[in-house]
Amino acid sequence: MTRKRFDVVGLGLNATDTVIQVRDFPALGGKERIASISRQAGGQVATALVTCQRLGLRTRYIGKVGDDEAGEFQLRSLRRERLDTRYVQVVRGTPNQLAYIILDQATGERTVFWDRDARLAVRPSELCREAVCSCRVLHLDGCDIDACLQAAQWAREAGIPVVADLDTVYKRIEKLLPYLDYLIASSNLPPAITGAADPFRALEVLADEYRIRAPGMTLGRDGALMLWDGHFHYSPGFVVETVDTTGAGDVFHGAFIYGLLAGWKVERILDFSNAMAGLNCTALGARGGIRSRAEAEHLMAKGVRHINRDYLVRSGR
Repeated sequence: MTRKRFDVVGLGLNATDTVIQVRDFPALGGKERIASISRQAGGQVATALVTCQRLGLRTRYIGKVGDDEAGEFQLRSLRRERLDTRYVQVVRGTPNQLAYIILDQATGERTVFWDRDARLAVRPSELCREAVCSCRVLHLDGCDIDACLQAAQWAREAGIPVVADLDTVYKRIEKLLPYLDYLIASSNLPPAITGAADPFRALEVLADEYRIRAPGMTLGRDGALMLWDGHFHYSPGFVVETVDTTGAGDVFHGAFIYGLLAGWKVERILDFSNAMAGLNCTALGARGGIRSRAEAEHLMAKGVRHINRDYLVRSGR
């Protein structure tokens, strides 16, 4: 078998974040003095790929950036991490996707306000099949649905597994679902798509109706739940000193892909992904706390878990 040039190709969002820390989040109509303000590189797929790259995988990012200073900042961050950016398009006269993130210092929780110019959308006609299929795993976020659908179809034809990070019910997202092998969504998305309020039932519907090999969801501090080969697997989250929860899910996906390509069992993949996501929460910014495999494995061995008893019992652990 010919060795693939890249371990992971990602098609999806990047964003330039302005992180505003406040000591307490004010009530509607209130005021609060800013404790600190900083600019950070982020975005779902871009951050997941940075995680993969730091863990030693070879990565390619496909997407668009604006030609403003924020876009230049984002592109520099990707190149500094040594991602392949040959298929990143710089869109003239267009601002990069941005986010203003209000961060509550007391809890580390964030509120995100974002915007994305329509000209940053990737169209199917702009994709190169060879570039998309130059990998062992394809990672998508479903934002530019037509481009994601085209890429996923090519990957399926080439026998390349597709991992997806879905946190928004984009229009026609159901068209993409049958082409996904591994879906790790935010906890609100499976019930919204399937109409099943119970998370266990929602994952069963995704597996049965859309033939997703392993559907799952992240649960914040409670960890992650996945239905894999007909069995539920629950991995509790780790107790950490939370500074900023931004990017935790993105880092989780990058770590998941790493474990998948390493051939680990699902239990270890989920524990490792939770550990990497938890560690990322201990520093400022979407990529500020991406740690090494050794640090994550230390937390896995020694760390305290946030155990949700209901998930634990129902998953049969």
